[in-house]
Amino acid sequence: MSDTIRRTGSCLCGGVHFVVTGQPTRVGLCHCKDCRKAGGSVYSAFAIWPRDAFETSGEVATYGTRSFCPTCGGRVAWVGDTEAEVMLGSLDVAPTDLAPEYELWISRRESWLHALPGAEQFEHDRPQAEDADPPAPRPLSDAVAGD
Repeated sequence: MSDTIRRTGSCLCGGVHFVVTGQPTRVGLCHCKDCRKAGGSVYSAFAIWPRDAFETSGEVATYGTRSFCPTCGGRVAWVGDTEAEVMLGSLDVAPTDLAPEYELWISRRESWLHALPGAEQFEHDRPQAEDADPPAPRPLSDAVAGD
Protein backbone atom coordinates (compact mmCIF):
# COMPACT_ATOMS: atom_id res chain seq x y z
CA MET A 1 0.00 0.00 0.00
CA SER A 2 1.34 3.43 -0.95
CA ASP A 3 1.87 6.08 1.71
CA THR A 4 1.61 8.88 -0.86
CA ILE A 5 -0.89 11.51 0.19
CA ARG A 6 -3.91 11.70 -2.11
CA ARG A 7 -6.37 14.58 -1.71
CA THR A 8 -9.71 14.88 -3.46
CA GLY A 9 -11.88 17.89 -4.15
CA SER A 10 -14.76 19.16 -6.21
CA CYS A 11 -16.91 22.11 -7.14
CA LEU A 12 -20.01 22.93 -5.07
CA CYS A 13 -22.44 20.70 -7.02
CA GLY A 14 -19.97 17.83 -7.48
CA GLY A 15 -20.02 18.01 -11.28
CA VAL A 16 -16.25 18.50 -11.42
CA HIS A 17 -13.91 16.34 -9.33
CA PHE A 18 -10.16 16.44 -8.96
CA VAL A 19 -7.35 14.55 -7.25
CA VAL A 20 -3.94 15.86 -6.23
CA THR A 21 -1.21 13.45 -5.22
CA GLY A 22 1.71 14.11 -2.90
CA GLN A 23 2.55 17.29 -1.06
CA PRO A 24 2.15 20.67 -2.75
CA THR A 25 5.24 22.61 -3.72
CA ARG A 26 3.91 25.69 -1.92
CA VAL A 27 0.83 27.06 -0.16
CA GLY A 28 -0.18 30.70 -0.05
CA LEU A 29 -2.74 33.44 0.42
CA CYS A 30 -3.47 36.14 -2.15
CA HIS A 31 -5.15 39.50 -1.59
CA CYS A 32 -5.01 40.74 -5.22
CA LYS A 33 -8.02 42.26 -6.97
CA ASP A 34 -8.47 39.30 -9.33
CA CYS A 35 -8.55 36.76 -6.48
CA ARG A 36 -10.92 38.96 -4.48
CA LYS A 37 -13.31 39.34 -7.42
CA ALA A 38 -13.11 35.69 -8.54
CA GLY A 39 -13.85 34.33 -5.07
CA GLY A 40 -16.01 37.09 -3.62
CA SER A 41 -13.80 37.07 -0.54
CA VAL A 42 -11.07 39.36 0.74
CA TYR A 43 -8.36 36.79 -0.02
CA SER A 44 -7.81 33.38 -1.61
CA ALA A 45 -6.07 30.41 0.00
CA PHE A 46 -4.45 28.00 -2.46
CA ALA A 47 -1.85 25.27 -2.91
CA ILE A 48 0.35 24.57 -5.91
CA TRP A 49 1.09 21.04 -7.10
CA PRO A 50 3.22 19.83 -10.01
CA ARG A 51 0.99 19.52 -13.10
CA ASP A 52 1.47 15.76 -13.27
CA ALA A 53 0.13 15.39 -9.69
CA PHE A 54 -3.27 16.86 -10.71
CA GLU A 55 -6.14 14.94 -12.35
CA THR A 56 -9.67 16.09 -13.03
CA SER A 57 -12.96 14.84 -14.41
CA GLY A 58 -16.17 16.56 -15.41
CA GLU A 59 -17.08 19.46 -17.66
CA VAL A 60 -15.40 22.80 -16.96
CA ALA A 61 -15.77 26.31 -18.29
CA THR A 62 -13.08 28.99 -18.22
CA TYR A 63 -12.65 32.71 -17.84
CA GLY A 64 -9.10 33.76 -18.59
CA THR A 65 -6.94 31.22 -16.79
CA ARG A 66 -9.57 30.38 -14.16
CA SER A 67 -11.58 27.19 -14.53
CA PHE A 68 -14.95 26.63 -12.94
CA CYS A 69 -18.00 24.39 -13.05
CA PRO A 70 -20.53 25.66 -15.62
CA THR A 71 -23.42 24.41 -13.45
CA CYS A 72 -22.65 25.84 -9.99
CA GLY A 73 -19.84 28.30 -10.81
CA GLY A 74 -17.49 26.74 -8.24
CA ARG A 75 -13.79 27.39 -8.92
CA VAL A 76 -11.83 24.30 -9.78
CA ALA A 77 -8.19 25.07 -10.62
CA TRP A 78 -5.69 27.11 -12.54
CA VAL A 79 -3.54 24.82 -14.66
CA GLY A 80 -0.26 25.81 -16.26
CA ASP A 81 2.25 23.78 -18.23
CA THR A 82 4.13 22.76 -15.09
CA GLU A 83 1.81 23.59 -12.16
CA ALA A 84 -1.79 23.31 -10.97
CA GLU A 85 -3.22 25.73 -8.40
CA VAL A 86 -6.07 24.38 -6.26
CA MET A 87 -8.17 26.49 -3.92
CA LEU A 88 -7.93 25.04 -0.39
CA GLY A 89 -11.66 25.48 0.14
CA SER A 90 -12.41 23.10 -2.73
CA LEU A 91 -10.71 20.15 -1.02
CA ASP A 92 -13.12 17.54 0.36
CA VAL A 93 -11.50 17.23 3.80
CA ALA A 94 -11.33 20.35 5.93
CA PRO A 95 -9.48 21.55 7.81
CA THR A 96 -6.35 20.37 6.06
CA ASP A 97 -2.75 20.24 7.22
CA LEU A 98 -1.82 22.76 4.51
CA ALA A 99 -0.67 26.02 6.10
CA PRO A 100 0.18 29.08 3.97
CA GLU A 101 3.89 29.85 3.78
CA TYR A 102 3.49 33.24 2.12
CA GLU A 103 1.05 36.07 1.36
CA LEU A 104 0.78 37.91 -1.95
CA TRP A 105 -0.45 41.44 -2.62
CA ILE A 106 -0.35 42.45 1.04
CA SER A 107 -0.75 46.08 -0.08
CA ARG A 108 -4.41 45.12 -0.73
CA ARG A 109 -4.89 43.18 2.54
CA GLU A 110 -7.77 44.50 4.64
CA SER A 111 -6.60 46.61 7.56
CA TRP A 112 -8.44 44.35 10.00
CA LEU A 113 -6.52 41.28 8.79
CA HIS A 114 -3.07 40.79 10.26
CA ALA A 115 -0.03 39.25 8.62
CA LEU A 116 -0.02 35.49 8.93
CA PRO A 117 2.61 34.68 11.58
CA GLY A 118 5.72 33.10 10.08
CA ALA A 119 4.55 33.60 6.48
CA GLU A 120 6.74 35.41 3.96
CA GLN A 121 5.15 38.69 2.83
CA PHE A 122 5.13 40.08 -0.72
CA GLU A 123 3.84 43.51 -1.74
CA HIS A 124 2.77 42.07 -5.09
CA ASP A 125 3.55 38.74 -6.82
CA ARG A 126 6.28 36.34 -5.71
CA PRO A 127 9.51 36.87 -7.64
CA GLN A 128 10.13 34.18 -10.24
CA ALA A 129 13.30 32.11 -9.98
CA GLU A 130 15.98 33.75 -12.14
CA ASP A 131 16.58 30.63 -14.18
CA ALA A 132 12.91 29.70 -14.65
CA ASP A 133 10.39 31.09 -17.07
CA PRO A 134 6.91 31.48 -15.57
CA PRO A 135 4.59 28.72 -16.79
CA ALA A 136 2.22 29.72 -19.55
CA PRO A 137 -1.28 29.66 -18.08
CA ARG A 138 -3.91 27.66 -19.84
CA PRO A 139 -7.52 26.98 -18.98
CA LEU A 140 -8.30 23.68 -17.30
CA SER A 141 -10.52 22.70 -20.22
CA ASP A 142 -7.49 22.92 -22.53
CA ALA A 143 -5.35 20.99 -20.08
CA VAL A 144 -7.92 18.21 -19.76
CA ALA A 145 -8.64 18.00 -23.47
CA GLY A 146 -5.02 18.39 -24.55
CA ASP A 147 -3.33 16.01 -22.09
